[in-house]
Amino acid sequence: MPIVVNTNAAASTAAFNLSKNHANLSKSLARLSSGNRITQPAEDAGGLAVAYKLDSSIKRTEAVLNNHQNALSYLQVQDGALETVGNIVSRMSELRTMAADITKNSSDIENYSKEFRELQSQLQKMSNEKFNGISLFAVNGTSSSSTLDRDSSAKYDGKTYTSYSRELLTHPSGLSDNGAISLNVSNLSMVLSLGQITGGGSTKFNLIGTVTTGSSKQTGAKVNGDGFIKDISDISISQFTSLIAKIADARAENGAEKQRIDQSYSLHATNMVNLEAAHGRIMDVDVALESTRFAKHNVLVQASASMTAQANQLTQVALTLLQ
Repeated sequence: MPIVVNTNAAASTAAFNLSKNHANLSKSLARLSSGNRITQPAEDAGGLAVAYKLDSSIKRTEAVLNNHQNALSYLQVQDGALETVGNIVSRMSELRTMAADITKNSSDIENYSKEFRELQSQLQKMSNEKFNGISLFAVNGTSSSSTLDRDSSAKYDGKTYTSYSRELLTHPSGLSDNGAISLNVSNLSMVLSLGQITGGGSTKFNLIGTVTTGSSKQTGAKVNGDGFIKDISDISISQFTSLIAKIADARAENGAEKQRIDQSYSLHATNMVNLEAAHGRIMDVDVALESTRFAKHNVLVQASASMTAQANQLTQVALTLLQ
C-alpha cells in the first residue's frame, strides 16, 4: 500500500466507525433513559402505530372505568334515598295501624294524621334529591334533567306513567351496541301512587303532594293546600302494603343494576390490564439486553476514537520521509 499525504483512508474508515458507534450508543442511551424500545418512528413505524392505538384505547378504558364508578355512586345515593322513602312509608303504615285501634278517639287519630302530613312533606322534598345536579327521581313523568331517556310507559291503577332511565356507555368505543347499561330513574309518582282513597271518588292520589284526575292537579276536601292527604284514615293498610312492595321492587332493580355495573367494571378492568401488557410488549425496552448493547457500543466508541486518533498520525510517516 503506497504512503500518501492527500488521502488517509484508514482515518476516514476509523472516523466512519466512530460516527456509527456513537449513533448506536446514543440510541441505547435514549432507550435506557426513556424506558421505551421505540424512541423514533423510523425505528419501528408499524410497531409505533399499533402502540399508539393501544395507548389511546387504554386511556378510553380508564375513562370508562371512572364512569362505571360514578354510576355506582349515583345508584348508591339513589338507593339510600329509596331506603329512606321505604322507612317513611313503613312509619306511615305503622301510624295507620295505630289509628285503626278502636280505643283511639278522633283527637288521637288527628295527632297521627299530623305526623302523616309531615312525612308526606318530607317525601315531596326527597323527590327533588339530586346527585351532582342530576335528578335521582322522576316525578309525574318529568324531571329537571334533560339527560333522561324515555324508556317506555308503565301502567299502575289505570294511570299511565312514563318510565325514565339514563344510559351508561360501558365500552371504550362509545357505541351502545358494544356495551351500555340502562340506569332506572324511579318515577316516584308511580312508586308512591295510592290510586283512589276512601271517599275520594275517581280522583287518583299519591304521597308526594300531587292529586290528579287525568292530567290535571286537583285539591279538595281530602287534601290540604299543598296537595297532601289530610287524614291517614282515608288510606287503607293494604294500600301501604302495596307501596312498600313497589319501593322494594325499585330497590331490587337498583341492586340488579349495581351488580351488572360491577361485572362490567371487572371485565374492562381486566381488559385494561391486558391492553397495558400488549402495549408494553411493543414499547418497553428490555433493560438487560439494552444495557449489554450500551456497554458494547460504549467500548466501540472509545476504541473507534482511539483508532481515529492513531490513523490521523499515519501521514506523519510521509512527512518524515520528506525531511
